[in-house]
Formats: sequence, C-alpha cells, structure tokens
Amino acid sequence: MSRLPFELMIALRYLRPKRTFVSIITLICVVGVMLGVAVLIIVLSVMSGFDHDLKEKIFGFKAHLTVSTPGGRLKNWRRVADIISHAEHVRGVAPYVMSQAFIATDPPSGESTFAAQMIRGIDPKMEGSISVLPKSVVEGKFDLRGNRVLLGTVFAHEMGLRPGDRISIYSPRDLKKMKDARDKDEEEAVVAGDYQVAGIFDVGYFEFNAGFAITSLATAQDLYDLDEDVNGLKVMLDDPTMAEVVRTQLGMKLPGAYITTWFEESSSFLDALLVEKNVMFYLLFFIMIVAAFGITSAQITFVVQKTREIGMLKALGATGGQITAVFLLQSFIVGVIGVICGYGLGMLALAYRNEFLAAMRRSLGFELFPQSIYMFKELPAIVNPRDIIVICSGSLVICVLAGLFPAWNAGRLKPVEALRHE
Repeated sequence: MSRLPFELMIALRYLRPKRTFVSIITLICVVGVMLGVAVLIIVLSVMSGFDHDLKEKIFGFKAHLTVSTPGGRLKNWRRVADIISHAEHVRGVAPYVMSQAFIATDPPSGESTFAAQMIRGIDPKMEGSISVLPKSVVEGKFDLRGNRVLLGTVFAHEMGLRPGDRISIYSPRDLKKMKDARDKDEEEAVVAGDYQVAGIFDVGYFEFNAGFAITSLATAQDLYDLDEDVNGLKVMLDDPTMAEVVRTQLGMKLPGAYITTWFEESSSFLDALLVEKNVMFYLLFFIMIVAAFGITSAQITFVVQKTREIGMLKALGATGGQITAVFLLQSFIVGVIGVICGYGLGMLALAYRNEFLAAMRRSLGFELFPQSIYMFKELPAIVNPRDIIVICSGSLVICVLAGLFPAWNAGRLKPVEALRHE
C-alpha cells in the first residue's frame, strides 16, 4: 500500500504523462508558469542591479553631502572643512570649484573642434578621500601640476584627444572680455589658457566620463576669478543613509550654509528608477495571471474528463473535500514544478546575461544595451532574496487559486449525476 495521502496519490496519478491532449495542456501550463517566474526574476534582478550600481557610480564621483553658500562662493573653506571633518560619520572632506567653460582642441594639423564642458577643480591630495577619481585614470597619469587637465574617456574620444595633446580653455571671464570688446568695436584678441591633457579617466559612469574635465583647484580658481575661495566642499560619509542626520548636525554648526544630500542631487533619476522597477513588477506579474488562466482551463478539462471517475470515488466513500483537494493538489504540483524550473531558468539567464548580449551583438550587429543610453558597460544584476521569495511564493499562490473554482466544482458533483456522464 502506498504511504502517500489519498488525495496526493490520485493527483499524481492524474498528472502522469499519457501522451494525451490533457498532458499537453499540463505541459503548457508548466511552461507558462516557468516563463513568468523566470522573466520576473530576471527583470527585477536587473533593475536592482541598476539601482545598486548607479548609486555606486554616483558615489564614486559625487559626494554624499555638498556644502556651499547661496552665492556659490565659500570663503574660509579650510575652517569650514575642519568643522565638518570632526562631525560624526564624516569620512572625508575636499574642496571643489565647478562651472562651465569652452574647450577648443589644438591639433598639429587639421581644424580645431569646440565643446562646452563642465570644469571641476579639485585638490589632488584631498580628492582621494571623497571620490575614486585618482584611481580611475586609464591613460596617462593623475597629474594636475601646472596647466594640466584630466578628461573623461567619452569626451576625449569624441574630441580625438590623448594624453600629451594640447587644448585651450575659454573661461566665462575670457568670453566676457570678447563680448565687451565687440560691443566697443574694439579688435582686442583674447588669448585662452593653454593646457595639456595629462590623463584620461573612466569612473564607470557615462555622464561623468562625457561631461567633466578636471583641473587643479588653483587652476580653476584662476579661471573663475575666485582668488582663494571655492564653490563648496564635498563630504563623504561612512554610511550614505545617514546623510539627512549629518546634514541636520552640520546645519546647526554652520548657520547660513547650503547643504544638499546625494539623494536630492539625483532624486529625479533615482525616483524614476524605483517607480520603473515597481511598475515592471506589477506589469510582469500579469504573465503569471495569464499562466493561471491556463491552469484554470486545464483543470476544467481534467474535471470534465474525469467526471465518471469522480462519481465512482464518491460512490466508494470519498468526500467532496477530498475531491476538491485532489484537484487543488494538481494545481499546486503544476505551480511547484513551474516555479522551480522558472527559478532555475532565471538564475541561468542572469549568470550568462552579458555573454548572451555579446553573442547577440556579434550575430546581429545590434547593441541591445548601449552604454550611451544606460551608462554601464555591462548589464548589472543583483539577486535580492526578498524579491525571489515574493515572486516564487506569489506565483505559487496564484497557481493554487487558479485551480480553486474547478476543484470546488468537482467536489460538488453528485455521484449519480457523475456516473451518468458520457
């Protein structure tokens, strides 16, 4: 005698492959659940990877807190930096000067190219405490002595620049002189500062690699006529989630200072990413609803096909609850098999996601994940155990609920009517 419960034994017997139309429907149901679970795992893991890696890239170039003044000119910044450095959770402080300028290339032959670019002035000795920039130079070297600059990989490629090349930088001061001379009908030539490209950096984030040129703090102060002042201070914390707490503390110590957090500076993008992840979860969960309708259809077919057997079971003493349990167990088994297969397929796809993208690029010549749009070289992914639990358990519940009505209907069948069924 089998030690399996009566309901489970009958459910497994009904699900045994018999090369019939019903078996094909059951297989389709399993495949539907598998694909639904796999797609949900892949999409949510990729979205979690985007969120995590994006924050890492932002923190690599931007700070957790930015301290400035409403006028954009921070005086006595060394005293302010000393106050900040003694605050709780502060890991590093560094000054910055940041504004836009006009850059022109100076090639040995051919025409010059021009671009408007953000210039960021840094203290080379202090920058390492708040960003990964000193360790991100991929060509040349991190050297900002004299009139040397660092350029992002994307910008350098677009302008055709390499370490050792010369560029000219027109500051707002230079452009104002040109405008004043033109208004006075004077033919005064304004000579832009001549700079040498010392290195090319890659901080792993397209926007930063394309949008910034780095100079020394002294050079930037001279470009924007700041004397010894700076635009502000960048602050790195030991825990980014403590940004609001530290801002409150610093606000009491530095009255009049304008303090912004990393989330405020990137809030629109991060909020959009979070909303997109949630929307994708709810939309893709409809795949499971579709698979559930397949299970419902299969169970209805089972009940119709097994009506006479249900009548015999009831005539032999089976209760309505036991018959209902048989068909609910069928839905549960289909759901378990589909969820397990979907989990395996999803994890396999995540493990080889970048190899798949590379193969598609080689075979079709089509970039499915362009760096210029998504800002990452590779497709990021993080498997969040909480997401996996929600997806798998939710899918299993939907599968069981999908078989509830056919199972309940089977349990209500009367033995006499069932045995008369043709």
